[in-house]
Amino acid sequence: MIKILANDGIHQDGQTLLEEAGYQVDTEKIPQDDLPSVLPDYDVIIVRSATKVRRDLIDQCPKLKIIVRAGVGLDNIDYDYAREKGIEVFNTPAASSQSVAELAFAHMFTLARFLHDANRQLPNPDSNFKALKKAYSNGLQLRGKTLGIIGFGRIGQEVARIGVALGMKVLPVDLKVAEADIDINVFHSENVSLSVKLETAEWETVIKSSDFITLHVPYSGQPLVGAKEIAMMKKGVILINCARGGCVDESALVEALNSGKVRAAGLDVFEGEPTPRRDLMEHPNVSVSPHIGASTFEAQGNIGLELADRILAFFGDDK
Repeated sequence: MIKILANDGIHQDGQTLLEEAGYQVDTEKIPQDDLPSVLPDYDVIIVRSATKVRRDLIDQCPKLKIIVRAGVGLDNIDYDYAREKGIEVFNTPAASSQSVAELAFAHMFTLARFLHDANRQLPNPDSNFKALKKAYSNGLQLRGKTLGIIGFGRIGQEVARIGVALGMKVLPVDLKVAEADIDINVFHSENVSLSVKLETAEWETVIKSSDFITLHVPYSGQPLVGAKEIAMMKKGVILINCARGGCVDESALVEALNSGKVRAAGLDVFEGEPTPRRDLMEHPNVSVSPHIGASTFEAQGNIGLELADRILAFFGDDK
C-alpha cells in the first residue's frame, strides 16, 4: 500500500480521492524534529510552507518517491538534491493563483481607503467619528492608476487580469516572460469577453512609473526590492508583497514608510515568520495578513485535487 504523509494537511476532496484509490493518507502533524524517525515509512510527503524537506532528511528516507508542495514555492525543499536521488518533486502553482491575486488587491483596496486603520480605530469607544472621517478623506481610487507587477507568471497574470478589468494601466516585468494574452470573461455571460495582449516592460520603467507595485516572484536569497529600488519609486507608492518574506528589505521598507516615500504597504509574508517584526506589524500605514494567499476554500480544494491527480498518475495501478 502507498503511504502518504500530509504533514501540513490536505483538503478533504484530495484526501478522499487518494483513499478511494486505496492509498493510506495520514494527516497527523509530525514535528520537524521527529520526521527522521517517522518519514522513512512513507512513499510520499505532502507539505506546505511549514515543513522543511532538506538533504539530511531525504537521505534518511530511502522509500520516499514523491515530495509534494501544496502551493507555489519550493523554498522549503532541497529540490535539486531530491531530483538527483530520483525523487519526484512538484508543486501546484495554478491552483491558488486567483486567490493570491485577489488577496493582493484586497490589500490595495484596504490601503487606498484606509480600511486597515479604520477597522482598528473606529470601534474604539473613545474614537472621534468626525476626526476619523476627515483623516480618511484623501483616499485613492485604483482606476486610472499604474500597477507594476514584478513577476509575470501565473499569479502575476491573474493580478494583471484584475487590474485591466479595473481600468488600471498594467506594467509587468519578468526575466523570462515577454508577453501574455490576458483574457477577461464576464461571469454568467458566454458572449462577453475581452482579450488583451500585455508586453513586459523594463525593470526601471516599472519601478519608476508605478503607483502600486506588487511582487509575485520566488525568493532568490536576497531582497529584490531594497533601499536602492525604493529610492527610484514614486513618492507615495503603495507596495504589496504576497510572494515570499525576504523579497522586500524590511528595514528599508520601514524607513521608507516613516519618511513617506512609501505611502503604505500590504504584507502577507515576512522575513521572520511566524514572528514578524513588531514595527511592521504595528505600523499605521501597513496592512497585514498571516501568509494566507492560497488559503481560500476554493484554492485549497483545487490544490487537493491537483496533487491527488498527480500522485495517482505517478503510481498508476501500483498500490
